[in-house]
Amino acid sequence: MEATGVYWKPVWNILEGEFKVLLVNAQHIKRVPGRKTDVKDCEWIAELLQHGLVQASFVPPVEVRELRDLTRYRATLVGERAVNRMEKVLEDANLKLASVVTDILGISGRAILEAIVRGEEDPERLAEMARCRLRAKLPALREALRGRVTEHHRFLLGRLLAHVRFVEAEITELEGRIAEQMRPFEKEVEQWVSIPGINEVAAWSLIAELGPRLEAFPSEQHLSSWAGMCPGSNESAGKRRSGKTRKGNPWVRRMLCQIGWGAARSQGTYLSAKYHRIAARRGKKRAIIAVAHNVLVIGFHLIRNQRRYNELGPDYFDQLHRHRLERYLVRRLEALGNQVVIEPLHA
Repeated sequence: MEATGVYWKPVWNILEGEFKVLLVNAQHIKRVPGRKTDVKDCEWIAELLQHGLVQASFVPPVEVRELRDLTRYRATLVGERAVNRMEKVLEDANLKLASVVTDILGISGRAILEAIVRGEEDPERLAEMARCRLRAKLPALREALRGRVTEHHRFLLGRLLAHVRFVEAEITELEGRIAEQMRPFEKEVEQWVSIPGINEVAAWSLIAELGPRLEAFPSEQHLSSWAGMCPGSNESAGKRRSGKTRKGNPWVRRMLCQIGWGAARSQGTYLSAKYHRIAARRGKKRAIIAVAHNVLVIGFHLIRNQRRYNELGPDYFDQLHRHRLERYLVRRLEALGNQVVIEPLHA
């Protein structure tokens, strides 16, 4: 368990006759009633172990821990691309490039930035470097590139672009190392990638954090609780105070939320329909958490049953309660003063 407050306790298991070292979550120990003072701590935990009341935390094998180091380092490098700093320098030079270009480090954005660093100031020539769909925004792009660029701004942009190139080279080399160590788990990667919203990089991260075969988790409920993606339970005197998610693995939560956004934007999928269905009632952020939780549960069953993802389609929820939906729509039309006769269409 990667959290503060864990016990590393060497204990002698009398029943099995061997010496064990277990990594135990402090929250689990605290919930067990009994003596937990500093003097009796080791003795009491050893007694709990003999009675099977101590649950060992999830510690993956060495090869998975090495993959975890690589994927986490890659995520850190992606966050160091200094895009926000670059936008700050552009705003200081009165260049509104970020308001027109979706990704300033894309092909068009990078070509424009490189030209600015070389000393180009004419908005017309800078705007002509746009490619593909960005050329439809040429008038707005010309206005966005009218600013006051000084030598100080060019120096900062040049250093930031050099930093981006260095980070991208490190990411490329790191991805090659990760792909090499992921060869024994190619089947698991394919199963994760079959889910909408998950690419190869996301599958690497999930395998490194959860393990390739999820053998440490008895059920999808245990997995969701460990990852912190299930609704919380804060109830007192019959009143439910809050249902926010508990704290879990931050690397898994971040990756699952990114996957949730990707799945929500997919076309004609069950996960996209689920997102729009919940977002209309509960809001976008709650809908993303629900979709991310669903992705985690789907991945658990795919890995355990050794299957690939089977798409249910965007009309799954409509077909699930078809007659109920028909009655609701008929009542709405009749309330507007219409007479409705339902006749099924033949193929």
